[in-house]
Amino acid sequence: MFKTNPSLSAASFIKKAEPTYLGKDNLLSMLESMVGPIALVFSLWAAAWYADSSISPPHFLLALLVFALTFSDKSRLQVPALALIGNIVVNWVFIASLLLFTGWATRYIREFSTESIAIWLWLAPLSEVAANFLLRGIAPLIVHLQGPPRRAIIVGMNEQGLSLATKIVATPYATIDFVGFVDSRDVQRLNTDAAAAAPLLGKLEQLASLVKDNRVDLIYLSLPMASQPRILALLDDLKDTTVSVYFVPDMFVTDLIQGSQGSVCGMPVISVCESPFHGTNGFIKRASDVVLSLIILTLIFPILLIIAVAVKLGSAGPIIFKQHRYGLNGEEILVYKFRSMTVTENDGEIKQAQKNDNRITPLGAFLRRSSLDELPQFVNVLQGRMSIVGPRPHAVAHNELYRKLIKGYMVRHKVKPGITGWAQVNGYRGETETLDKMQGRIDYDLDYLRHWSLQLDLHIILKTIRLVLKDQKAY
Repeated sequence: MFKTNPSLSAASFIKKAEPTYLGKDNLLSMLESMVGPIALVFSLWAAAWYADSSISPPHFLLALLVFALTFSDKSRLQVPALALIGNIVVNWVFIASLLLFTGWATRYIREFSTESIAIWLWLAPLSEVAANFLLRGIAPLIVHLQGPPRRAIIVGMNEQGLSLATKIVATPYATIDFVGFVDSRDVQRLNTDAAAAAPLLGKLEQLASLVKDNRVDLIYLSLPMASQPRILALLDDLKDTTVSVYFVPDMFVTDLIQGSQGSVCGMPVISVCESPFHGTNGFIKRASDVVLSLIILTLIFPILLIIAVAVKLGSAGPIIFKQHRYGLNGEEILVYKFRSMTVTENDGEIKQAQKNDNRITPLGAFLRRSSLDELPQFVNVLQGRMSIVGPRPHAVAHNELYRKLIKGYMVRHKVKPGITGWAQVNGYRGETETLDKMQGRIDYDLDYLRHWSLQLDLHIILKTIRLVLKDQKAY
C-alpha cells in the first residue's frame, strides 16, 4: 500500500517497534493481567500488617518481585472454575518454593517474621482465587463501561471467515459486534454454514458504501492468497475511510501500513491499518498527554496572559481563533490558536498562510514564527481532542482536497492530531504549497503510526523545542 523511505523511518530511532496485540486492547484484558499479581501483593501486605503491625521496606521489595514473577497476559476468564483453582494453586506452589529457596540461600528471609510468612503462604492463593472470581462477576459491567462494541464485517464467506465469525459470536467478553459477510460469489458457491450464521450484506465492490451505511469500525479480510489484485483494489477503496482493517490467514500481505500479528477471540489476524493507541499504549499516551499538558500550562500561564492582552490590543477581533479540524476517526473538532490574522477563515476554500501574507498581523507574524500562537492547543489536549505529539491537524477544506489526491491521507486520522509531529521535526513545518510536500508530510505521519513509542514522543518534543528557536518555515 505505502512505501516507506528508510531514511525517514522512526524505526531507525526506536530500533524496535512494539506490536499491538489484538484482543488485549481493552480494559478487561488489562485488569485480568494484573488481578492475580495485585492480589498476591495485597495479601503480602495484609499478612505483614496483621503479624507485625507494619509494612517494612523489605515487604515492598518482595511485593515488586512477586508482581514481576506473576504478571501474565494469558486469559483465564473462560477456564472452568476447578481448572482455574488448580492452576492458581500449582503456580503458587512453584512461586512460593522459588521465593523461599531464594530467601533461604541469600538469608533475606530473616527480614520477615515467621508468622507473616506462614499467614501469607495460605492467604496468597486464597486472595488470588477470590480476585479472579470477583473479576468474572464484574466482567460484563467492565465490558459495558468500555462503550458500545465495535461493529465488524468479514470479507469472504469461506472456512476461515466462518471460523472467525463463530469465535466472535461465541466469546462472551468480546467487544466486537459481528454485522455480516461481504462476498461477490454466487449463493450456490458460498459456505452454507456461514450463510446461516450471518447475513450476506453485499458484494465486494459495495464494501466502501457498506462500511459507511452500517457504521462499521472493523473489517476482516478473509480472502485467499490468489486474490492479491482484488485485495489491493479493496484497500484502495477503503483508504478514504477510518475503518480498521485486518487480514485473516490464509492471506496475502503487501506494503502494510502497520503490520502486526495478533488474535481475535483466539483466531490469528494481521493488522493492516490500526491505531497504535489501544489498551496499555492508549493509557500511556493519554496519561503522558495530561501530565505534560498540566505541567506546561502551569509554567506558561503568565506567557498566555501576556499574549492574550497583546492580541486584544493589537487588532480588532477575538483573542482565540477557533477553527474546525478533523480529529480522531475523521470527526470534526474545534482547535484553539491565538489569532494571528486580521481574518478568520473557517469554511469553504482556505488559502494557507504564505510568506509576506498581508492577512497576518505584525504580532501574528511573531507568534506564528515562534509557534506561540499554538500554545492554547494544550487546552485541546486536556479536553481529549488532541495529543501533544501526532499528525498536525489541517483545515477541513484542506482535508477534503488532499484526501482525494493522496492515497491513505485519512489514515493519519487513526490517531488524535498533535501540536507537533514527526513530519514537523523532519522539515515539513509550515506551508505545504505543493502536492509533493503534502505527500512527504503524510509519509512521515504514517511512519509515526507504525513506530510510535513514548520514547519517540519525547524525542519529537525535544526536537520541536530546538527547531522552533531557529526554524523560519512557519508563516
